Amino acid sequence: MMGKNQHVVPHNGQWAIRGAGNQRVTKITHTQREAIEIAREIARNQESDLLIHRPNGQIRDRDSYGNAPYPSKG
Repeated sequence: MMGKNQHVVPHNGQWAIRGAGNQRVTKITHTQREAIEIAREIARNQESDLLIHRPNGQIRDRDSYGNAPYPSKG
């Protein structure tokens, strides 16, 4: 089962990571890059998607960690 998609969003002049549907943010960081690194790790662990927003709130980028087929071993 996939976890919640993780959003990197502008937050009071800083950046925040928020799970989809969550009212509260998971973590607040000073830089977008820092927020992306943390959110990417969460998305990988939960096999969900990472959505990166621009300062104006629009989605800039999306990475999926849940739908990619695993490489076959053999």
